[in-house]
Amino acid sequence: MRAALATAVGAPLTLTERDVPEPGPDEVVVKVTACGVCFTDLNLIRGHFPFARFPVIPGHEITGTVAAVGSGVSGLSVGDAVGGQFLYDSCGHCDYCVSGDQILCPSKRITGIVKDGGYAEYALLKAGFVTPLPAGLDPVAAAPLMCAGLTAFNGLRRAGATPSSRVAVVGAGGVGALAIRYALAMGARVAVVGRSARGEASAKELGAELYIAGGETDAAAALKAWDGGADVILNAAPSNAAAAAVLGGLAPDGTLVLCGYDNTPLTLQAQPMVLNRLHVMASPSGSPHDTRDTLAFSAQHGILPPVTPITLDEAPAALDAMASGAGGNRRVITFD
Repeated sequence: MRAALATAVGAPLTLTERDVPEPGPDEVVVKVTACGVCFTDLNLIRGHFPFARFPVIPGHEITGTVAAVGSGVSGLSVGDAVGGQFLYDSCGHCDYCVSGDQILCPSKRITGIVKDGGYAEYALLKAGFVTPLPAGLDPVAAAPLMCAGLTAFNGLRRAGATPSSRVAVVGAGGVGALAIRYALAMGARVAVVGRSARGEASAKELGAELYIAGGETDAAAALKAWDGGADVILNAAPSNAAAAAVLGGLAPDGTLVLCGYDNTPLTLQAQPMVLNRLHVMASPSGSPHDTRDTLAFSAQHGILPPVTPITLDEAPAALDAMASGAGGNRRVITFD
C-alpha cells in the first residue's frame, strides 16, 4: 500500500510503500476512503508531542470500509462503513475506561502520533475504537467529523451549552465553523470572534447573530455587551492569547473551553474569575461514545464541513498551506 510517513520532527512527509497490515486479535483493517488533514498532524511534525513515535503514518480523521477483521471482533463485518478517530485505544481497566471516559486514560494511545494512522491506503485500528458511519453520511465530507467535529461537539456539551445559551466561538476555521453549526443546531444563540472584519460575511452566513473583529476591537467588552456576556466561549483558535483575551466576555458562571491552544503559558486574570465564578476547562477530542453521538447529531442535522479532496501526493503541500495560515475548505486525502 502507499503511505505517507512522518520520519522526524521538522522533516517533510516521505511517500513510501508498505505491506498491507494484517489484523490481530480485537483489530480491524480499514480500507481508507478518506483522511482529513488536521492541525494536529502539523503539530506532530513541529514536535509538539514529545511522546510521538517516529516514523509514524499521520492522520486520525479516518473514514473507510472494513477490509478484514481479527479474532475476537464482534459487531463489525467486512464491508461495513466506519470511522477511525484520534483515540487509538486505552488500557480498558482504569476508572476512566470503565466509566466510558477512555480519552482520559493515562495509558491511552493516539492514532497518527503513537500508532499509524490514515495517510495510507489501509489502516490497522482497534475494533472497540472504530465507529460505524450513519447510513447516508458522505464518507469524504464526514472524515473531519472524526476529530474537528468531535472536538467541537464534545467541547460544547462538556461546557454545558443548552438551547438557552449564548455561545461565542473564537476562530471560525475547521473546528470553529463546525462549533457554530452545532451550537445553532442545539438551539443556542451564537457570536463569532475573528481576527479581522474579513470574516464577518462567512460567520453571518453560517448563522452567527454577532461578529466581533478581535484584532480591531475589545472582544471581551463586545461580548459583555451581548446581553450580559456569553455563557460558553469555545476557543477554536490555535492561540492561548486569543482565549485569554475573551475571558472577560463571559457571563457570570460562564465557561471558557479550550479546543484550540498553543504551547505558550495560558495567563488569566484571577479577580474576574473569582468574582463571577467563571470556569475554564479543556476538551480533548472524545471517547468512542462521544464519536457516535457526534456522528448521529451531524447526520440528524445535516452538518458536514465543506471539504477539498486531495491526493496522498498532495498531503505535504496541504500541511505547508496550513502552516502558512491559508484558509479555505478542510483538505481531505481521498483514495480510490
